[in-house]
Amino acid sequence: MNRELINAPGLAQPRGYTHAVSVEGARKLVFVSGQVGIDEQGAIVGPGDLKAQATQALRNLVTALAATGAAPADIVKMNIYIVNYTQSDYRAFRDARTEVLPQGDPPASTLIGVTSLAAEGLMIEIEAVAALA
Repeated sequence: MNRELINAPGLAQPRGYTHAVSVEGARKLVFVSGQVGIDEQGAIVGPGDLKAQATQALRNLVTALAATGAAPADIVKMNIYIVNYTQSDYRAFRDARTEVLPQGDPPASTLIGVTSLAAEGLMIEIEAVAALA
């Protein structure tokens, strides 16, 4: 599989994401539904604490990927939804991402502020697409 990370000339240099990811010859694509900050029993981890919920959501994402045979390095696209987003929230997400995901070439990503998620108390939801050779 050929995976090319593209930061296009003429666009501002991205911080923490890649403008585009081109995948050629992927044998398998994995689409992971939005993962939230809940534990295995379904309880919210860190009520009111965005970093704690982001950390748990990312751990859940890694677990879901592993169940398909994929790893974080296979992620080519990530969407992040944060309730009542303010710019200071990005730091909490970034710190959680640094803690849970390996450093390296970041996937194409979109961070979207939303008014609510599926359940009261959830602050973040993360979905991803992974491509395996």
